[in-house]
Amino acid sequence: MNDATPPNRCRIVLIAPPGVSAERIGTAFGGGDVASLILPENGMDEASFQAFAQQIVPAAQAAGVAVVIAGDTRIAGRVQADGIHVEVGKAELAETIERFQEKIMVGAGGAKTRDDALELGEVRPDYIFFGRFGYDNKPEPHPRNLSLGQWWADVIQIPCIVMAGSDLASVEAVAATGAEFVALSSAVFADGVDPKMAVASANALLDETAPRFED
Repeated sequence: MNDATPPNRCRIVLIAPPGVSAERIGTAFGGGDVASLILPENGMDEASFQAFAQQIVPAAQAAGVAVVIAGDTRIAGRVQADGIHVEVGKAELAETIERFQEKIMVGAGGAKTRDDALELGEVRPDYIFFGRFGYDNKPEPHPRNLSLGQWWADVIQIPCIVMAGSDLASVEAVAATGAEFVALSSAVFADGVDPKMAVASANALLDETAPRFED
């Protein structure tokens, strides 16, 4: 279970990779503070994805973890998720926010440049994500994501999530940018990794090294 009061520093967002079991995702929540979990469909058909999400949402929410469904607004509603994640242009993002933001949070990804990010930010999503699902295959975060995250955190009030690398130690580089959230996927869910221990280790690193935010 997570503490009632979230830590005043960069927090963990988990991203479910292809093939991960609901059981392993649930195990990760035992490692301490996790702000949210993003569930991409990862090639599943609609029925399989919905069934998978239905296994996870109650356990995650009971652990204080917000569940964000990537891409499918209908499934997000059916499973009573806390948010949706979309990677679309400004106009479609604005339409999605108008339809859903009073009910659930709407996050945006897909920005590869500052101009992309600013354009999406104009319609005020709940967060912006710098990175790509499934591309955390190097130990360190992608330099572009770090650069965008640091710039965004310096000048924009909308929270950002920055994709870490496959090495848990990469949470330190993300936290140093000032980003509110660090996304972990393969570092927690790769074969041979204990998800609970990985989340605990990442939280310990953040407790030790992450800058504290002003109240």
